[in-house]
Amino acid sequence: MSSTLSIKDLYVEIEGKEILKGVNLEVKGGEIHAIMGPNGTGKSTLASSIMGHPKYTVTKGSITLDGQNVLEMAVDERARAGLFLAMQYPSEITGVTNSDFLRSAINARRGEGNEISLMKFIRLMDQKMQFLDMDLNMAQRYLNEGFSGGEKKRNEILQLMMLEPKIAILDEIDSGLDIDALKVVSKGINEMRGENFGCLMITHYQRLLNYITPDVVHVMMQGRVVKTGGAELAERLEAEGYDWIKKELGIEDETVEQEA
Repeated sequence: MSSTLSIKDLYVEIEGKEILKGVNLEVKGGEIHAIMGPNGTGKSTLASSIMGHPKYTVTKGSITLDGQNVLEMAVDERARAGLFLAMQYPSEITGVTNSDFLRSAINARRGEGNEISLMKFIRLMDQKMQFLDMDLNMAQRYLNEGFSGGEKKRNEILQLMMLEPKIAILDEIDSGLDIDALKVVSKGINEMRGENFGCLMITHYQRLLNYITPDVVHVMMQGRVVKTGGAELAERLEAEGYDWIKKELGIEDETVEQEA
C-alpha cells in the first residue's frame, strides 16, 4: 500500500513572525508534486517544518504520514518513518565519510538485528554512484566537505536512492546546477518513481520540470497554496510569470482566501 503525506491547515511561525498561513497538501506514493512561487512565500519553510527544524514553530494544523502524527516525532523519528529532505544547502560534516553516514542511516531505518551487511552495502553504493556518474572515491570523502555545488546535489540524490524513503521533499535540488548535472540529478529522481515513492519538489524553474514531469503543480503565495494544476501550470508560469495568478485571484494583501 502506498504512503500518504497529509498537511492540513498548517500555520508556522519563526521568531514570532507567521510564515505559513493555512497550507493544505496531500502527497501520495506514486505521485510527484512540484511547488513553485515567488521568493519569500514559505516554500522552504514548509520543507523544514515537515522535517521538524527547531527554529520553526507550528502554531496550528497537522502533518501526518500514513495517519501517524508527524508533529509528535523527533527529527530522527521522522526520517525512520520514511520522510527524507534534500536541503537547498547541504551541511558539511568533517570526520564522517559518505560511506559511514549512509550505512548508519540505512541501519537506523532497518533497526537492530536487521542491519545491512557490509558487502551488500558496498555493492549497492557502488551501483548507485555509477548510475549517478559519481567518482567512487567520493564514498570515502567527508560528507559534503569540499564538494562543489553539483557534487553536493548528486550526493543528496545518492542518499535518496540508498535510503528509499516513502516521501521525499527536495528543496531546490536544481539550484546552481549546470545542464549535465541537472540531467543526472533528474535521472536519479525519475529512477525512484513508483507506487512506493512520493515526492514534493520545490523549484523556481521550469527547466527541472523539463526532465521530471510532475503529476501535480502547486503555486504558493503569501504563505499558502493559492493554485493547483497539472504540468501545464508550470509551463504557463514560465511563459507569463506570476502576475496573471495575482490578477485572477485578486491577490493584493494578506486577506486573500486560499483557492479551493
